[in-house]
Amino acid sequence: MSQLSWQKSSFSSSDGNTTCIEVSADGSGVLRLRESDNPHTVIAPSKPAMRALLSWAKEPAATAWR
Repeated sequence: MSQLSWQKSSFSSSDGNTTCIEVSADGSGVLRLRESDNPHTVIAPSKPAMRALLSWAKEPAATAWR
């Protein structure tokens, strides 16, 4: 895997808590996700799986996990 440029959410905490999800995309459009405190574990969800994750995260019930 070539060098990827990782981005953190603008909602990431600035209080020293570095745990957040980072996202990157390669030239072919494949999205990759990793947790900032474990950057060596990277997943590449399918487009339907990513859509499902984002839909779930937008649901009010998901706030219990935040």
